[in-house]
Amino acid sequence: MKNRKIRKGTLGKVMHYLKKYWFLMALSVLFAGVTVAMTLYIPILVGRAVDLIAGSGAVDFVGIIRILKEGCAIILATAVLQWLMNMINNKITYQVIRDVRNEAFDKLQSLPLSYLDRHPSGEVVSRMIADVDQFADGLLMGFTQFFTGAATILGTLVFMLTINVWITLLVVVLTPLSLFVAKFIATHTYDMFRLQSETRAEQTGLIDEMIGNQKVVQAFAMEDRIQDKFDEIDRRLEKCSLKAIFYSSLTNPGTRFVNNVVYACVALTGALAAIGGAISVGGLATFLSYANQYTKPFNDISSVVTELQNSLACASRVFELIEEPSQIPDAPDAVEFKDASGAVELEHVSFSYTKDKPLIEDLNLSVKPGQRIAIVGPTGCGKTTLINLLMRFYDVDGGGIRMDGTDIRRMTRKSLRSAYGMVLQDTWLKSGTIRENILMGRPDATEEEMIRAAKEAHADSFIRRLPGGYDTVIQEDGGSLSQGQKQLLCISRVMLCLPPVLILDEATSSIDTRTEIRIQKAFQRMMEGRTSFVVAHRLSTIRESDVILVMKDGHIIEQGNHEELLGKNGFYAKLYNSQNL
Repeated sequence: MKNRKIRKGTLGKVMHYLKKYWFLMALSVLFAGVTVAMTLYIPILVGRAVDLIAGSGAVDFVGIIRILKEGCAIILATAVLQWLMNMINNKITYQVIRDVRNEAFDKLQSLPLSYLDRHPSGEVVSRMIADVDQFADGLLMGFTQFFTGAATILGTLVFMLTINVWITLLVVVLTPLSLFVAKFIATHTYDMFRLQSETRAEQTGLIDEMIGNQKVVQAFAMEDRIQDKFDEIDRRLEKCSLKAIFYSSLTNPGTRFVNNVVYACVALTGALAAIGGAISVGGLATFLSYANQYTKPFNDISSVVTELQNSLACASRVFELIEEPSQIPDAPDAVEFKDASGAVELEHVSFSYTKDKPLIEDLNLSVKPGQRIAIVGPTGCGKTTLINLLMRFYDVDGGGIRMDGTDIRRMTRKSLRSAYGMVLQDTWLKSGTIRENILMGRPDATEEEMIRAAKEAHADSFIRRLPGGYDTVIQEDGGSLSQGQKQLLCISRVMLCLPPVLILDEATSSIDTRTEIRIQKAFQRMMEGRTSFVVAHRLSTIRESDVILVMKDGHIIEQGNHEELLGKNGFYAKLYNSQNL
């Protein structure tokens, strides 16, 4: 029952996308009707030709030639109209697919980070690429065969009724057998195709993860284990795919068998009628041709229905992505945050990624403009989570965060985030030139400003040694650049922007000691007069901070400068002494 509702809902959503192209659909239906009418007129000509040669020694060659000319003209016109109809069907299909992909990609831009944290990137890619392609195949087959098949069934019924009513009634009575077989098989294949799509997405996710982390896999000698995991998923995909294809492949032979039985019954009944003089030989030939054409669309439509089960299963997964709740939009009266001084206050903030596992509880913090705030603590204590809350990548569950006295939920996200500059432990670079990556934060910066920022980040020297200098093209995530070089580029980007608030999350973790000393001096200049949040594991790098926050289990357990915290001989002192034995 649940899956039936899902299928109906998915079909309704597909129709919603098709409404936009109603004119093209009307043309497709019109061309389908005309081509079917022309196709069904051919058996009448054949019947007339048979009657012209049925009598002994009475072959009417002139009449037969006239019929041949008429038949050739109709066949040529039918071919042209079918070509036009196929062009229209292709246009409708791929415009709908374009709309679906655009909407899915737009949704991807507005999804909260919590969704991307829960779903592997490979699964999301599979939904937007593989599932949409499968949906396109089913939709195109539906347009190509469904309209023509339906028109053929109605047209042949009308023509058969004009020839012999009783034989036509026999055909109509036996037809539901074919429909019953097709419906029974199609109903049981939807779940199998959906499972196939989900397993394929799981496999894509694993492949994507392994490509991005191959060094880690090889470093820990996990190749065999990952191969075993891939083989296990591959076996499951093989099993569910074979089952889905096997059951769906029964549809066509099943309906063909029933349709052949119908054809045999019609042939026997028509032959008896011809012997009794109720129908001419030419009329019987025409009727048998119609009976064959009447049953053929049921085979085609049954194939379409089976393919549509796969198509709808894939479409439902795409629509699930499109219908995911977007991140909470900016408030209607949200303000554009400008000229930030850097004052930040957290009042009774609570937050957890999952409701059953509290992380940050009743966190209070007051930061004055220009202060340097260091955040330390064991892994999982909430340091990076605090940064996510400040940037509003996540909204707090309780309490509030204010910047310059204004709740950040009352600001537009764009203006809030433009007040921050971030350098993280994990680098992010896009495919393009070195210049494009540095100018990402300030596309309007001059060449001199860009080079000065790179020099202050100590990146200019290695950039100039590259084959193309600042015009060197790098791949996504830096390609052949070392981790330290990639991080220097990210630091250059922030140096160029110089926002009022800085966030440095282990910003020098991948840089050699000599360069780190230079970068720290550059950071000192950059942080002058700016509020700075520094997340660090190496406590020697934060000794000059105005305030050090020591976090544990989502709470600030100690607060003060370096000397004050050492004097307390508490948790911070133990951490510091353990690193300086």
